[in-house]
Amino acid sequence: MTEKEKMLAGELYFCDESLRAEGERAHALCRRLNGGVAEKERREIAKELLGKCGENVWLQDGFYCDYGKNIEVGENFYCNYGVCILDVCKVKIGDNCLIGPQVGIYAATHPTDRKTRISGLEYGKPVTIGDDCWIGGGAIINPGVTLGDNVVVGSGSVVTKSFPSNVVIAGNPARIVKTLK
Repeated sequence: MTEKEKMLAGELYFCDESLRAEGERAHALCRRLNGGVAEKERREIAKELLGKCGENVWLQDGFYCDYGKNIEVGENFYCNYGVCILDVCKVKIGDNCLIGPQVGIYAATHPTDRKTRISGLEYGKPVTIGDDCWIGGGAIINPGVTLGDNVVVGSGSVVTKSFPSNVVIAGNPARIVKTLK
């Protein structure tokens, strides 16, 4: 397997020259996006940067990602200021989703074993966010999390595990605080 194939499979991998080049492509697109471009160009950059996106997609200034191509967003997606998505594995976000300012969505992680971590090996776990979700400002979605449809994440929450549809979650670590109808 190539290092990229290992990365996308969630296995330990080294960030080799090929992956660094793909990352630099995404970083250059993020710099363009964050440079105050007009609405039409902003939408074109989003379509070039992301692996898949609907027609009505908005990435506000301060958007950063590792590769971009591993991010899929649906229709009617709004991403507020200062959002960081670490997409070493697939990050899939459904239709009609709102991402608040300063949100972190992290598919990237590192080994807890000191020797392995120091070696430079890393890995990821995919993140899935269903349709009709709202992620409040400053929230963090950790690697491997799946959120069902119609989930509201309270501002500043740290989501360390998966949750079903139709709930409001909040806290550190996030827990269900309300069920939605």
